[in-house]
Amino acid sequence: MTKYLGAIFDLDGVLVDTAKYHYLAWKQLADRLNIPFTKEDNEQLKGVSRVKSLEILLSLGSKNYTENERKQFMDQKNETYVRYISHMDESEILPGVVELLNQLKRKKIKIALGSASKNSELILKNTKLQDYFDAIVDGNDVSKAKPDPEVFLLGAKKIGIPANQCMVFEDAKAGIEAAKQAGMLAIGVGTQENLPNADILVKNLEEIELSEL
Repeated sequence: MTKYLGAIFDLDGVLVDTAKYHYLAWKQLADRLNIPFTKEDNEQLKGVSRVKSLEILLSLGSKNYTENERKQFMDQKNETYVRYISHMDESEILPGVVELLNQLKRKKIKIALGSASKNSELILKNTKLQDYFDAIVDGNDVSKAKPDPEVFLLGAKKIGIPANQCMVFEDAKAGIEAAKQAGMLAIGVGTQENLPNADILVKNLEEIELSEL
């Protein structure tokens, strides 16, 4: 039986409730461009890079845009999103997160962040979660977006734990794929419908029993 010595967490939707702010920021941009964009459409954006997210959003419309316009759209979305997350606090930490992080610390399991977000440090600081992490890998450190495993492999490397001894906590289909490609235990936080390929599926982190892993 594999002994897991490393835990790598996605950020948005796993540790903190930032998914709603991403949706609101993308929705604001979509409305400005007269592109229909629903919460169901937003599911496709979870766990993928800002560039890929914009591609998906623009594909829902019928117009083509220049590289320069696309960059402006991403900047506008990010400015809106950062305004939202600047007001975050500990109340937006999701159920079971602090208890699980404390359990991992007690068991001497190394903890890394593996997120596509480029604003992870601001979020961790505002929610006072940063001290739990032995390493942070986010969108500023990687060139390939999930489902490429780069972010998780770099996280494992930074905490010095072999990939096959790491467990990943993810709420996005692309993230689950990335974890499995990395050879890690893929723990899905969400529904069977959205995360059919997860090795283990929980509704939230309150349901995790470390002794069973």
